[in-house]
This record gives sequence, structure tokens and C-alpha cells, in this order.
Amino acid sequence: MNLSIKNKLISGTGLILASCLFIALVILANTALTTWRIDLTENKLFTLSKGTINILNNLEEPVQLDFYFSQKAMSDFPSLANYGVRVRDMLEEYATHADGQLILNIIDPETFSESEDQAVASGLKTVQANNTSERAYFGMVGTNSTDDEKVIPFFQSNRESAIEYDITKLIYNLAYPDKRIVGVVSQLPIMGNENDANQPTWTIINALKEFVEVKDFSNRIDELDQNVDVLMLVHPKKLKNDQLYAIEQYLLRGGKAIIFIDPLAEQDKTQPDPTQPNVMPKLDSYLSALLELWGLEMSKDKIVGDINSAMRVQANSPRGPQEIDYLPWLRMTESNFNNDDFSTSELNLVHMGTVGSIEVTEDKGMTVTPLIQTSKNSSKLERDLILFQRDPTVILNNFKSDEKKYLLAARIKGKSTSVFPEGNPAENEKGEQIVDEDFVAEGDINVIIVSDTDVLADHFWVRTQKMFGVDVPQPIANNGDFIINSIENLSGNTDMISLRGRGKYSRPFVKVQTIRKKAEVQFRQREKELQANLSETEKKIQNLQKEQGSEKSYLLNNKLTTEIEKFRNERLATRKELRGVQHELKKNIDKLGAQIRFINIGLIPLLITLLALLIGIYRATKRT
Repeated sequence: MNLSIKNKLISGTGLILASCLFIALVILANTALTTWRIDLTENKLFTLSKGTINILNNLEEPVQLDFYFSQKAMSDFPSLANYGVRVRDMLEEYATHADGQLILNIIDPETFSESEDQAVASGLKTVQANNTSERAYFGMVGTNSTDDEKVIPFFQSNRESAIEYDITKLIYNLAYPDKRIVGVVSQLPIMGNENDANQPTWTIINALKEFVEVKDFSNRIDELDQNVDVLMLVHPKKLKNDQLYAIEQYLLRGGKAIIFIDPLAEQDKTQPDPTQPNVMPKLDSYLSALLELWGLEMSKDKIVGDINSAMRVQANSPRGPQEIDYLPWLRMTESNFNNDDFSTSELNLVHMGTVGSIEVTEDKGMTVTPLIQTSKNSSKLERDLILFQRDPTVILNNFKSDEKKYLLAARIKGKSTSVFPEGNPAENEKGEQIVDEDFVAEGDINVIIVSDTDVLADHFWVRTQKMFGVDVPQPIANNGDFIINSIENLSGNTDMISLRGRGKYSRPFVKVQTIRKKAEVQFRQREKELQANLSETEKKIQNLQKEQGSEKSYLLNNKLTTEIEKFRNERLATRKELRGVQHELKKNIDKLGAQIRFINIGLIPLLITLLALLIGIYRATKRT
């Protein structure tokens, strides 16, 4: 046999064998290696956090997840369909780590099918998928062994960064379905008075009762124990040592807390001491002993003012009532919130009043995560100025920015020691120190501190409206959402609290956006010029129409005709120019798209082919 024919035969046989081997490896990988995953995304979008994995590993009873995803129906919405694929892949990753305790069903409900009836009955929301009015589902229903049900009606794309948190929270709530207990310790009348109609329960407490069980420990702090999932400590200004001891022992044993302190609590109605009528009553609250242990402090005689966030209020002036910025009252918006923490990531607006500043004075090994902070255009105001000066203009005139952001709410985590190293400070009837056999000298704390109590007050975030003769509170700010989010987050275990926002799957086309924005700026500028020309011409026409008399009627008509014709010509020319701008915008984007398509479809394969040819030529040359 000719040597060249033999070499060709061997080469051909080798190619066939290599192809068969490749196909066999692909089949083997699809069947045997489905649990092997490599996350090559920049932000590790498909890698579950340690907290989620811990929760999945500790599931004691099966949890079933029914993921309804109308992938085919969403073909007209590629971004939503891609997001759905990401959610599906992440759920499969959940099932992989759950050791059989997570049952995942992926359902593509057809119209008028039994699965669609189940989706509707569970409260899933839909979107219209196409012109045929077909409805698309993209939600999830979770159930546990006792038939408790939790639902994500629709995976909103604006919560893409919170996808892991939402799924893990649903699983955790099904694994631990008992209602959380929030213990309230407050020296403000937040719980209301059943015997006094003038002291109703604050709206925030009524809102909390819809999600958790609220218990009042204000008069029995010593009964705090680990059955309380979250302690809500409000305005602690006169705590005795034994009360402080009970609170810190609760925290050191792993209890979670949200603490509200304040340099000037406007809802504190404490009256002056009759024996000292000229002395102002104590209206501030402070946990100095605990804060010092954590390396923190809050100035009791300073109020934070932010010129960028000051509320507009009605004030009297020599010229009568007018609106003016009131520096002590803050209107915090999205730029003031931590978007990576689930207590604040979804907030739009929070109202706060006469707020203090939380500052780190010493490194005690604590992790301080800002939740709410001011802009750099802020300053500390004298509390006495706020107390005695009723004219907002004077306060505003005295403002001078410190060019510094001030911390108003923060999450504090870390290891702490006891304020009472010798144990329980309480004494028995004989004056002997009570021995606490369960005394904890050191432990990990996890609390949220807010340097304001007025954030809880009704008039800062709700307005009451009459509906069918019943007073119904209507939120005007997200104060309640902030409190509920924080308590819900704290009431989970440490693994739930450790979850943070993730990166987004969708990546914007920055170059395309730059081209579009540049053209839109030009478009808007010409549009403004057109509107200005239109207004000016209309004024001229109105002035001409004011001219009276039959003698001028012919002249008036000529002038009107000339002006209108001039305006029409100018409008046509401007519209032509605007069309040119839009055409250039589309042309630039199409050009960029063609370049990207050429690189992806043509250039890369061409380079690979050229590389293969060069390698082949090199090997052939080497043989000869």
C-alpha cells in the first residue's frame, strides 16, 4: 500500500475515533457529571454563600419548591427569559447542596392545564407573553411537611441582587415555621394604653403584629430569655444595673436586638420636676456602658443636620407663611441607604427627627456596617439651639457644613465582654450579691443601632384617612418597612443575617448607552429650542391679535400669515434635524452591532481557522 494513502487512512481513522470519543465524553458528562459545576462569572453569581449552604445542610424535614417558569412563552422577552434560566440554575444548585431534603419541581404551566390552576390558586402573578394573550408565569411556591405554604408571586428583575436572600428566606421560614417573638422594652408609650383612648398603640407595633408575635417586657426586663427572637429596645434612659445586666446577658447568649437611642426624643413627654421648674427634663437616651464596650458613642448634646436632606416645613416670617428647610428633620432617600444590606436595600424614603450621630471611638474588634448615613453636606447642631429656637431660619443661618458623612443607623457584630465581669449586680434581701449560674462573661453580639426614636412615631411616616368610618393609616415613607425588614432579618439565624446582596446577571452595553445618551442630550436640546421658538411665536401672534380696528385687519391677517408660515418652516427644519439626530443614533448603534456580530460570528472563527492552517502547514513542513 502506498505510504501516503496509508497515512491518510490512519489520519481519517484517527479523526473518526476522536469524534466518537468526544461524543462519548459529552454523553458521559451529561449523565454522570451533572452535579459538577464551575462558576466562571465575575461576581460568582451561581455560587451559593456559606450561610445558605449551612441552612440547606441543616434541613431536618423535606421542603418542596415548585418553580413555575413559562420559558417558551417568554421568548419575546429575552432578558426576562435569561433571568428565569438563571433562577432555575440557582435552584438546581440549592437542590444539589440540600442532600435530598429539598424537592425541586420545575413546571412550565400550559394554558388551562391543572398546573396553571395550581399556580393561580397559590397566588402567582403573570405577565402577558405575546399578542395571543398567553399568560407567562415566573414564580415559586414552597411547602413543608405540615403543608405550610410560602410564595414568591413573581421574580421581579429589580430584586435581582436579592435573589439568593429571597429564596433562602422562603426555605428558612418553611423549615422553621413558628411565628417569631419580638420582645419590646420601651420608655415611650409605643405599646399604647388600653385604658386611655388618648394613648393608642403606635402604628409600627400594629404593623409588626401582622408578621410576628409582640410581647411587652418593659416592666419585666429580668424575664428576657432566648425564647425572644429579637429585642426591640426603645429610648432606654433610666435603666437600673439589674435591667442592663438582663439585656446584656440576653445579647451575649446570642439574642438579637434593634436599639433606638436619641439625643432628643420628641415623643418623650416627660414634664419638668416641680421642685426644679427651670431645669429641662431628660429627653435623651443612651446606653453608654454597652456602647463604650463596643467602641462606640453618640453625642447626647448634638443633633445632626443635613442641608441636602432637610425637610421642608411651613414657618412664619415677616412676609407671612413660607416653606423653609428645617435642618433637624431629615428626609433620607436612596443615596443615604446601604444597598447591600437587606434592611435598607429596598427603601426609597425614611423620615427621621432630631437624630444623633453614631461614631466609632475605639477599635474593639467590632464590625460596624452603615445602614443609614447623611450626605457630606452635614453638620452637628447644638441641641439647646433646637430646643429653644423655634425659627427655622435662624437654625439654617447658623449651618456650616462639616464636609463629613454622619452615621445614623448601623449593624454591629462581633465579640463582646460583659459590663459586669463579677456577674449579676443584683443583691438579695440580705444585701448579698445574687449568684447567676448561667452568667456569660463573653459572647458574640448582633444588633442594629438607630440614633433616633422619632423614626417610630406615627406622624413621621403615616397619615390617617377615613374609609367607611374607620381610620386607616396610609404610609408616606418607608419607616415601617425599615423596622420590619430589620427585625425580620435579625429574627433569622446567623446564617440568614450573613447573606448580602449579589451582583446582577444582566450586563449593560456601556458603549451603546454612551452613544444613545449623547444623541438624546442633543435631541433634548433641539427639542427645548423648538419649544422656545413655539412659545415666542405664540406670544407674537397674541400681540398681533390684540390690535383692533378694521383698518388693520388686512395688515393683521398678512402679519399672522407671515408669522405662521415662518413658524411652520422653522418647525419643519427643526423636525428634519431631529430626524437626522435619531437616524445618526440608530446608524451608530447598528454600526456597533455589526462590528460586534462580525467579531463574534466571523473574526473569531476566522482566526481559529487560520491558526489551525498555520499549525497544519508547520507540521507538514516539519515532516518533510
